[in-house]
Amino acid sequence: MTTRSARAALLRRSVRVAVAAGAGFYPLLYVADRPVMALYALFAPIAVGLLSSIPGSGRGRASVMLRALPPALLLATLGTLLAVETWAAVCGMLAVGFLLAFAAVAGPRAAGSAPGLQLFYILACFPPYAPQTLGARLTGLTVGTLLLVACELLLPDPAVPSYRERLAGALETAARAAATGEVAPQVLRGTGAGLRLSRIPPSERPAGAGRTDRALEQAGRSVRRLLDQLATLAGTPSAAADPASVVLLGRVAELCTACAGFLRTGGGPPVAGVLERAMRGFQSERVRLALGPPGRTPPTAVLRRQSHVLALAESARIVEVTTDIAAHGLPVGAAAPHDQFWYAELPTWRLWARRVLGNVTFRSVLFQNAVRTALGLAAARLVAGSLDLAHGFWVLLAVLTLGRTTVAATWQAVRRAVAGNAVGALVAGALVIGVGPHDDVYAALLAPAMLVGFFVGPLLGTAATQGLFTLVVATAFAQIAPVTWRLSEARMIDVVTGSVIGLLCGLLAWPAGARREVRHAMAELLRTCGGLVRPTTEALLTPSRGAQKLPQTLPSVHRLRLAEAAYSQYRSESSAASDEAGSDWHAVLIVANDMLMGAHRLPRFGLRPSSAPTGTPAVWARGAAADLEVRAGRIASMLTGGLPAAAPATDPAPLPTAPDGYEPASLSVDLEVWLTSLGRHLARIEASLTRPPPAEPPGAPARGDGGR
Repeated sequence: MTTRSARAALLRRSVRVAVAAGAGFYPLLYVADRPVMALYALFAPIAVGLLSSIPGSGRGRASVMLRALPPALLLATLGTLLAVETWAAVCGMLAVGFLLAFAAVAGPRAAGSAPGLQLFYILACFPPYAPQTLGARLTGLTVGTLLLVACELLLPDPAVPSYRERLAGALETAARAAATGEVAPQVLRGTGAGLRLSRIPPSERPAGAGRTDRALEQAGRSVRRLLDQLATLAGTPSAAADPASVVLLGRVAELCTACAGFLRTGGGPPVAGVLERAMRGFQSERVRLALGPPGRTPPTAVLRRQSHVLALAESARIVEVTTDIAAHGLPVGAAAPHDQFWYAELPTWRLWARRVLGNVTFRSVLFQNAVRTALGLAAARLVAGSLDLAHGFWVLLAVLTLGRTTVAATWQAVRRAVAGNAVGALVAGALVIGVGPHDDVYAALLAPAMLVGFFVGPLLGTAATQGLFTLVVATAFAQIAPVTWRLSEARMIDVVTGSVIGLLCGLLAWPAGARREVRHAMAELLRTCGGLVRPTTEALLTPSRGAQKLPQTLPSVHRLRLAEAAYSQYRSESSAASDEAGSDWHAVLIVANDMLMGAHRLPRFGLRPSSAPTGTPAVWARGAAADLEVRAGRIASMLTGGLPAAAPATDPAPLPTAPDGYEPASLSVDLEVWLTSLGRHLARIEASLTRPPPAEPPGAPARGDGGR
């Protein structure tokens, strides 16, 4: 059920589109007597304002529409010229369909405007081949788009908080928690959950490939991790003999406050490197205490708490550096970019090239969707052209609007669309028969039909949307040229044809959507990140921070991005009730992040033994690291079907002595905390896979779609 605010937004959108379409259509048809120009002025607002899902409000959405106008004019021109032959139009549709669908790699704005841009090529590429009408088509398209832009500015949706403002609010909460410790853990975790991109309006998500968006997105993940770490720390008893942690937490609070102020006001960011210096001083004090005379070293419980404090300080340090990058394009302080900030020193064109090339793989769900869409549209254009279907662009429109990422979801949409079109065709046919050639009646009906159809249809679902749109089409075309009841018949045939083509493409191209891909992506992520555990462990078992070779994390970062994209689509397809065998994909992402963060943080700040450890502590650490890598690989094999699901695994073998029974000088407490935490995470993931996943024969459909 839609909320009142959602209904109000839908009503505003329907008014904007209906007013813009009518304001262009009526004068051009009845005053200027330019039917082709009027047709494009009518469909331009529908394509850009209704078929497209451009995020934002008011000026932001108007800006996107204006930037989309030149590509729209180019596509209409290309379609007009390629309409000369069916094969030329099909090849053009294949290329245009792929490029516009693949534009989703550029973020929500590009993805949202792509369907409308597809329609401009689709409208123009059908017979009759009439290059002499190109000027009228482009003029009508421009008029309709500009009228919609004006309506967006005059009747905007309410503005929503920007991502920077949300980050600033979360940082202020983190600052209070770090300074006073009086913020409840559930408040901290709730604040962090509010930064999940799935809960952020698409217009405000930092999804671009440039340095600023990448830095803000990384800052958001770090703030979420910082809030969760503060919540965990708040749930543990404080140590009276740990004044150093209090001081470092104060520095974290100061940094969070400074970063929040910068994000709100846009002034200069905090002085870079301040927190890192505080962390190094904190670590030096830890080393001095941990390697002190026997009997005077602090309890291991205190050192473990300090390890948690140092980990959350590292999260805050990443916020500091990413805020710096967002402000200047480069971190200007002491924290030079490395694998974590690999994008900071690359030019924008290389960042975009990496984003595009990184998704040119059949393992990318964005690439899969683009291929599926392009094949479906090209096949529809071939069928419509070969069979010489009247108003054949409706075939492609059906493929474009009814296609989903899974066969099951496509079939549900097709069933409802065909039913809705059947009812709409009957009503439209009766209307044409009853009214006859009286254009004034159709002119009077078009505006209210658009207003009702664009508002009520989305409220009631796919069937109502398709049925009411059929009525809008009939009243519009009846004014441009004489029509009979066979117009409804033609639309019904075209929609059914497009639906069949969409279903066939769904069956042949990744019918299960992201369900299978998310398994592969998560498996590769675990294998790649699991390989970081042993090198990191060896680095922490080495007393000196000399020129040792640290693990390379950039491949893991790339795998993490592919896995996050697959998970995002999967959550948009599968309801919580139908998750396979209880697979906890979010837990996989969390443990992969923990492995990555440990590989970055521990070699730089981890507490090290005074001499190369031998005996039980070293044996335990190396054995636990090897076990974790093997376990990550075993889980990966289970996910891809290489191994049957096993019984729930246990944590890595604990130290033979009691938790506080070993000397801090003989083993890094930070390493022990990290390995033990990873063990618990992986054990829970393995326990969620105790039943083998159901067999998936080739072409098997997914079990259903649901909301994120």
